[in-house]
Amino acid sequence: MLTPDPSPLDPLGHVREGYDRWARVYDADGNPLIALEDPAVREAIGNVRGLAVLDLGCGTGRHAVWMAAAGAIVTAVDFSRGMLAESRGKPGSERIRFLACDLRQPLPFADDSFQLVVSGLVLEHLPDLDHFFGEARRVSCSGGRAVISAMHPAMFLRGAQARFTNPESGEIVQPGSIAHQVEDFVAAARRAGFGVESIAESAADAAFAVRYPRAARYIGWPMLVVLRLRVA
Repeated sequence: MLTPDPSPLDPLGHVREGYDRWARVYDADGNPLIALEDPAVREAIGNVRGLAVLDLGCGTGRHAVWMAAAGAIVTAVDFSRGMLAESRGKPGSERIRFLACDLRQPLPFADDSFQLVVSGLVLEHLPDLDHFFGEARRVSCSGGRAVISAMHPAMFLRGAQARFTNPESGEIVQPGSIAHQVEDFVAAARRAGFGVESIAESAADAAFAVRYPRAARYIGWPMLVVLRLRVA
């Protein structure tokens, strides 16, 4: 059974509830997009030792934990308390400052607080990209960087969006997504005061689909976009 779409008056009304439910199985879900995204984002981020880093929409802490282990001073925020609970239970999480925070609201940090801002697979859940990138820029210091990943908008053309199957009931749960375009990401980042260093688009190949069978229907199709930004 597919969870009904959110109300047209609140197209993202199910997002927090959906991610609270997803949190228990998120890391073991076999999601091919996560498998594609993790190494791409790590490569884009590079060396983080000694950097003050903000992870926006940290989920289960999959980026925050490795960055803290690599020597970064990490602050990680998410609006799903279920996701934050999973994050706090991971080895190494004691090095990270976790906060509950809705990215649709102003961030509770001073201007120029972070040298690196990271956000993984969050943009499809945000109705106001200008607010997101504006707040990311505001809290970034001079010379700061940002690495932002998103499910490629082309995936919406294949009927894909964030979803998971409840292993107990078999219910398909869609938290709620908005089909932005890559140019929307880029334009909002530039309006906020970021310069765009690179835009990397990734697709699954046959070898990847062998390891992650759910990717088989997307071979050769753009699945992921990663933006590397710098304060202009």
